Amino acid sequence: MTPKFFHLLPLGVCVLNAFLCVSLLCSQTLAPEMRIWTSTDGRTIQAKLTGVEGDQAVFELSNGQTAKVPVLRLSPADQTVVQQSAGGALKAVPANDNPVAASGKTPPEKRVWPVIVEVPSSAVDIKAVEENAAEHKYVYESATFQFSSQDKLAGSVMKEVARTFEATHSLVQALPWGIDATPPPDLGFYQAKLYVNRDEYIKDGGPKNSGGVYFSSDRIFRIPFESMGLEMRGKTWFKKPSYKEATLVHEVTHQMMNDFLPFLPTWVIEGTAEYTEAIPYNAGKFLAGAHERAVKEYIKHWTDHKVLTNDFRPAGDHMVMKHAQWVKLSETPHAQWLLYYQSYMLVYYFCHLDGDCKGTRFLKYLDAVAKARDDWATFFKNPAVKKGIGGRFSYPANLPLPEAKRSEEFGMEKLGILFDGRSPSQFDAEVKAGFKKIGVKL
Repeated sequence: MTPKFFHLLPLGVCVLNAFLCVSLLCSQTLAPEMRIWTSTDGRTIQAKLTGVEGDQAVFELSNGQTAKVPVLRLSPADQTVVQQSAGGALKAVPANDNPVAASGKTPPEKRVWPVIVEVPSSAVDIKAVEENAAEHKYVYESATFQFSSQDKLAGSVMKEVARTFEATHSLVQALPWGIDATPPPDLGFYQAKLYVNRDEYIKDGGPKNSGGVYFSSDRIFRIPFESMGLEMRGKTWFKKPSYKEATLVHEVTHQMMNDFLPFLPTWVIEGTAEYTEAIPYNAGKFLAGAHERAVKEYIKHWTDHKVLTNDFRPAGDHMVMKHAQWVKLSETPHAQWLLYYQSYMLVYYFCHLDGDCKGTRFLKYLDAVAKARDDWATFFKNPAVKKGIGGRFSYPANLPLPEAKRSEEFGMEKLGILFDGRSPSQFDAEVKAGFKKIGVKL
């Protein structure tokens, strides 16, 4: 389930004469010669490319000062120069084209974080499978998703919705989390249901305080039209200017991580979805390398809305919180937002600020979860194991269960991988110090 937080970060908000100088621990070092660089609006500057940080090129000016410019603000020719200088690191990552993330066999410390992830155009070719007005059933298919809608959607709308779904699929697979995002073999496609109004959504199980929801029990993502910013024009639904992708990205992330969910604490489940939701997105392209800008925008948004607090003690409270306690605390909106905020901040810290800044501890943690998932998958493939309703199953008494617990307890037990010998107070101090290095005070 996701709260209704939404913001779409604008692309290229900086201009060539507005520089942000920040010293980061993790950046890529380059050494091209001094040359003339041109922006998309025709401005020029003489500088030497010295590095790439996220979605920004780092330049040394002729006077020795340092400047950062979003790569997308450079002319197409100069973008190519940056890409070539970075060894191709800025190339868009299409779906199923990141063997590092998909295989999980590359050591965590050697995995690569994507900079730009773009969905292939072929993935959003929409096929209308069924259009039955009498039964209010309209079924559409993209590359990996099947959508069941209660009403007909304009082709442009269905393509836009599918593009967000498929782009999120590409993003989760491109991240080095080790998620092999493959549709369930028994279903053939990832499943999504779209409802004409909230009453229909709630009638089919959607929580009253949610904008959309993914249920691992039936592996279906549910969302009402209004959560996507759709409106009726004539006899067909179209996008409003307020059309938003945030809920889609959040819940589709859960859907991609379905096989990991039984083993994870709630803060990891929601924190990873908040992480992907916050990444700048536009028209099928995620600027994954702009994660630092994303986390600062996220914090600013909730600070402006007076939601956040400086009482941030992740090790002592949040990381060891069980799901039942999470649900109880979520009864008030303010408390619910704090839970999501702290979860996102923890996931961001582990991905980009912890230890070697490559997310190594977090990737090792997810690898441990992946092994537990694989052990249970092997167990369920045994013909002697019979699956029932609601996740129940039966098995012969002489058949041993996998060693790993198939519950959040497993994820709790493996927190030692993340703490890595650090005491709660030491860990909390390191979290705050990590964010301080990027100009964020907790």
